Amino acid sequence: MSGRAQLMWDEAVTGYDFGPEHPMDPVRLALTRSLVGALGLDREVEVVAARSAGESTLRLVHRQDYVDAVKAASAEPGAADASYGLGTVDDPAFAGMHEASALIAGQSVGAAEAVWRGNALHAVNFTGGLHHAMPGAASGFCVYNDAALAIARLLELGAERVAYVDVDVHHGDGVQAAFWEDPRVLTVSLHEHPSTLFPQTGWPEETGADGAEGTAVNVALPAGTGDAGWVRAFHAVVPEVLADFRPQVLVTQHGADTHFEDPLAHLAVSLDAQRAVQVACHEFAHEYAGGRWVALGGGGYAVVDVVPRSWAHLVGIAAGRPVEPETVIPEGWRQEVFARTRQLGPMRMTDGRWPVSWAGWESGYDPADRVDQAVRAARRAAFPLRGLLA
Repeated sequence: MSGRAQLMWDEAVTGYDFGPEHPMDPVRLALTRSLVGALGLDREVEVVAARSAGESTLRLVHRQDYVDAVKAASAEPGAADASYGLGTVDDPAFAGMHEASALIAGQSVGAAEAVWRGNALHAVNFTGGLHHAMPGAASGFCVYNDAALAIARLLELGAERVAYVDVDVHHGDGVQAAFWEDPRVLTVSLHEHPSTLFPQTGWPEETGADGAEGTAVNVALPAGTGDAGWVRAFHAVVPEVLADFRPQVLVTQHGADTHFEDPLAHLAVSLDAQRAVQVACHEFAHEYAGGRWVALGGGGYAVVDVVPRSWAHLVGIAAGRPVEPETVIPEGWRQEVFARTRQLGPMRMTDGRWPVSWAGWESGYDPADRVDQAVRAARRAAFPLRGLLA
């Protein structure tokens, strides 16, 4: 197996563009790729442009009638069928939508293939993580569910146990739905509580269908959760279920919208805590999955200050050359930021909160603490179904 990491990238992914008023601005992808280059990380990875996901691959998760509807909306955006979630405020139709969406999906599927076949130990597609798309509908800025497609491809190739860990601020509903009845896939989502945020799912009681009990684990955190609580909750749930499940591959989704600057959600997490969880996911891949790690992007709407730095950290960790938090960002990249956005770019690869301090679950819990209540709810709902102590 090659120890070299792959970075999946094709410039055409920036064609995934819902328009100038939409929060998912593709400049976040271009700026991330540019920052990866400015930091020299692209010399530490193999940069690969995978082919687009074809119809047979898309059908591993998505219904044929939905793929046909996406193609039709892509060719004639004004005639998009809203019954498929297309042409809505969240998912406006645009020319070339099918092609851009299938290309992003292809990068995640290619990452999964590379890791499973041993061409790379780790593979990153920060353009992916579009975890809300359903088998028959677009949802939440997501057209094709590349994360679910990557997992489905791993199963098709012979994987018997795949774990998916999602730390986006929004619940990973589309991936959970795709594998709700499949005991071969463990989905773990750490997200803002559904009572205060889209998609209003991800309650701890959602634990999988009959025959797949305990294969969905949901940690629903209160609005306002900061670094110490977020990292504590992650470590209080994720390693135990991974150790029990023994995945052959770990797929992780790293939406950057948990950040305190993100305009669409209500957690208060720093870039440094995001980096700490990325480091932990890398460690868990080696500890529980033979090192096989597919890391995806996701949400994130502070497109200058947060997203490029967060995902550049992810690439560095996967490449085996983690970027030190105090690293000064190259001036050339900051000039590019201003030229593209007329905004001033950040100065360093930290929010000034490194190292992140948090208390382990084994130290005991506070029944009056809302984060600890969320952890307890998740453990009580899912852990006994796996034969684990809640």
